Parts: sequence; C-alpha cells; structure tokens
Amino acid sequence: MSYPTDAPATWLVTGASRGLGLELVKQLLDRGDNVVATTRSVERLTSSLAREATRSLLALEVDLADEEAVRRAVAAATERFGGIDVVVNNAGYGFLAAVEEVTDADARRMFDVQVFGVWNVLRAVLPAFRASGSGHVINVSSILGLTSFPGWGLYCAGKYALEGLTESLAAEVAGLGIRVNLVEPGYMRTDFLRPQSLGLPQGTVPGYEPIREMTEAHLAMPGSQLGDPAKAASAIISVAVTGDAPLHQLLGSDSYELATARIAALKADVEAGSSLARTTDVDAA
Repeated sequence: MSYPTDAPATWLVTGASRGLGLELVKQLLDRGDNVVATTRSVERLTSSLAREATRSLLALEVDLADEEAVRRAVAAATERFGGIDVVVNNAGYGFLAAVEEVTDADARRMFDVQVFGVWNVLRAVLPAFRASGSGHVINVSSILGLTSFPGWGLYCAGKYALEGLTESLAAEVAGLGIRVNLVEPGYMRTDFLRPQSLGLPQGTVPGYEPIREMTEAHLAMPGSQLGDPAKAASAIISVAVTGDAPLHQLLGSDSYELATARIAALKADVEAGSSLARTTDVDAA
C-alpha cells in the first residue's frame, strides 16, 4: 500500500481553495497529515481555512498550465516535507454552453486545467514515485467523464480526456508500486454551479434555447444537490488509506444511477451495431 501508516502522509491537492478541494485540505490537516495545497489564490485558501498557520500546510499559488511553475511547486513540497505520498488532481470548473458556442479560447482554457495541468503534475511527481516504488495518484473526474448531457460538451470533453489519460497511466505504472484511481462524483453542494466556478459562453446562438433554460435551472440548483462535499472528501481519504478502491470510484447515488444507465445504453448501442461491425474484417483467405 502506498499510504504510510506509521507517520503523517504528505498530500498534494490542486484546486484547494474552494469546494471539494478545500474540504479535503481541512480534513487532512485535522488528521495530522501534511498538505501541499495549490490554488490560484493563497489568500482565499488561507482565509477559508479559518485557522492559524501550521507547519503541516504549504499553500502555493500555482498556474497548473505552467509546467515550470508546477515543477517548482513539487520541488518546494519535497524540500518542505521530504516527498509526496498522495496526489489529488482536483482543480477544475464547469462550463455550460452548446458546442457551437464554445470559442477556441474557452476550449483551450478548459483543457489547460483539466488535462494539460494534470499532465504537468504527473510529469513532476512520477519520477520520484518510480524511484521509491510507491505513491498514489487520485484524479478527480466526474460522472460527466462517463456520460454526457447537452450543454456540457466542453466540460465532458475535458473529463473524458482525463478518464482516458488515467486509465492508461494506471496500466503503465501497475507494476511499479504506484496506485491510480479515478473519483467520479455526481452533483455536490459546493459552489461549482455558482458564477465564480461556472463558465458561460461569450455569446449565444439561436436555436439553443433549451440550453439557456437548462443553464437557468442549474444556476438555481446550489443548495439542493444530493452530494455532501465533506463525505466526498472523507471518501477520497478512504480511497488512499484502504488502497482497495476500484479504478473507477463513483461518489453519490446520482452518479451511480447515471453510470448504470450509461452502461446499459452503451451495451445496447454496441449490440445494435454488431452486425455492421463484423462486416469490415479482411476477408478470410
């Protein structure tokens, strides 16, 4: 198991100043673990923690899209705590728009955080993980990395990419003593659907009025989501401590129901297309 049991573990948590990331940092500090918390605003993070500065917390302002800045953050973490045991790639934000309404800049900004930022973190931590034959990567995806809804095309694209990246990584490092998990939450009572965490298109296109209506419904949702971020943070800690979670760890009853519906729909699609699929093999000699 990669998680040390005889001493405080050191966690690197991205996207730590709000929502699930902030709750995770709080619980880890309460456990007595060391936390390297990256954020776009250290002031927001430290004020949100509402506690005195502690030797166990290293808060760093990091642009995850800047590979060198990520490397410096990992080096600072290693210098402070001697190494990193668990990495939680949590940074992200929502975006609600029709595919046609997403600009090139919108798409690149999303992938910088949800894909390229994660890749920067992985490149920075994996050499030490390989050298020690230990370490744990937990990538926070979403149920929208397994299924998709209209209006969520950009967000789903990023999470689907994260899922593929993580599945490949898990297979690559399986024999190196490194554990890898995906966590796929449903809707949680965080500020994910509030303006500070939800991107909207710069301009709208006629014909997508149902997406406008859905956007209004989502903006009215905060406070009514099923998921409890404190319980989700506790579940992530459990994934690391027990070491026995599946690669895909769903969180939330809504996530579970949507995933099982997606599996059934995908199976039906595969079977419906099976006859044509078999016609494209090279003819037998």
